[in-house]
Amino acid sequence: MRLHLGSFLTLIFIAVITSRGNAQQTVSYRLTLRDAIEKGLQANLSVLVADTRIEEAEGTRTRRYSAALLPRFRSQSYANFQNRNLRAFGISASGFPAVVGPFSNYDFRINADQNIFDLQSYRSYKASQDAVNASKLDYQDARDLIVRAIAGLYLDAQSAAARADAAQTRVTDAQALCQLANSKHDAGTATGVDLLRAQVQLANDRQALLAAQNQYKQALLVLARNLGMSPGTLLELAEPLCFQPLSPPAAELIVGSALLARSDYLSLATQRQQLVEQQSASKARYFPKLSLSGNYGGLGRSVGSVEGTYIVQGQLDFTVFDRDRTGEAQELASRLRRIDSQIADLRRGIDQDVRAALLNLESTAEQVAVAQQGQDLAGRELKLTQDRFRSGVTNNIEVTTAQDELARAQENYILAVSSYADAKFALARAAGGTEKNIDQYLGNP
Repeated sequence: MRLHLGSFLTLIFIAVITSRGNAQQTVSYRLTLRDAIEKGLQANLSVLVADTRIEEAEGTRTRRYSAALLPRFRSQSYANFQNRNLRAFGISASGFPAVVGPFSNYDFRINADQNIFDLQSYRSYKASQDAVNASKLDYQDARDLIVRAIAGLYLDAQSAAARADAAQTRVTDAQALCQLANSKHDAGTATGVDLLRAQVQLANDRQALLAAQNQYKQALLVLARNLGMSPGTLLELAEPLCFQPLSPPAAELIVGSALLARSDYLSLATQRQQLVEQQSASKARYFPKLSLSGNYGGLGRSVGSVEGTYIVQGQLDFTVFDRDRTGEAQELASRLRRIDSQIADLRRGIDQDVRAALLNLESTAEQVAVAQQGQDLAGRELKLTQDRFRSGVTNNIEVTTAQDELARAQENYILAVSSYADAKFALARAAGGTEKNIDQYLGNP
């Protein structure tokens, strides 16, 4: 069967694309925690939304700056052709027609306005500057929260990987013990119950391994999703779960520095300053406003007869009665009391977060030491029971019991190390400047 040349080239092209796609699917990304954090910051929706709010606040500030301090220019030109009913304006006399015209005129003009003294607009502009600063702090706080969240997800994947590795080690040991039981059974030095017991233990360990491997894959799916990557992307953790001790300073020192570093706390303080400026703008409504305006242009009955004309005028505006000012002052005073309460509550919350993280750090460090000791003892127990079974001193009940004890000890150690790492992340968040200072809490240079 003959193929058309075009069809043949098409098949080759499809084969090349398919092979490239398969090759891309097999590429795995080796992720460090720092890489994961950077990818998460680039893809997270909260960070992107907070960034747009900065742009919006900057636009508001530009508008208020223009209204308060910059002159405004506009041009105006018109040409008309009209007649007028003089009687409609109360002009009537003997010999005068009722309607005059038609006639035409032309006007080309440039108008300018400039505020000389407008305290309300100026204070509103200052408030908009504080709004921009608060938006920037909110943006940084969103980034700090994402750093904390991504670190937690990466830690979940590390813990799942450690559990899978531990389960694989237990399966390897169980296989060796099952072979030993089989050999001793064939030699007549072990019963069929010993062999069956070893096989059951191997089956249980294999099932635990499958569950641990699935949990690890699930953790990688969640991590990839939160990094803005396709859930099908193959990931590989470059940093295994390990214990890296941290020596934090006293709680009082951390709390004091946290109030100067926490973006959420600084944002509330900046929002409070914004409200103070708005109160000043509201009070400034009682003051007069002085402005200067004018225009220059040409006016004439025809284009050829246009003559230059201008006007310059100063204007003083003073509001005699405006009930709205009282309501506005009440609104701002209420907002100020509310934000004062929020600031006080957050100050106590920061204190609590720091002290709770330090307590968890101290407790989990002790748990790691105890769990490490328990894991070592369980490993020694398993080795001793293996030797006793190999020597024919006892059956393998002691061996399977020791295997279960080792699995429990390994889980305790993984849980303790994970809790310690999570306490470090929590302390990094509580102390503020999470994105900037995360490395020192990771034990990295």
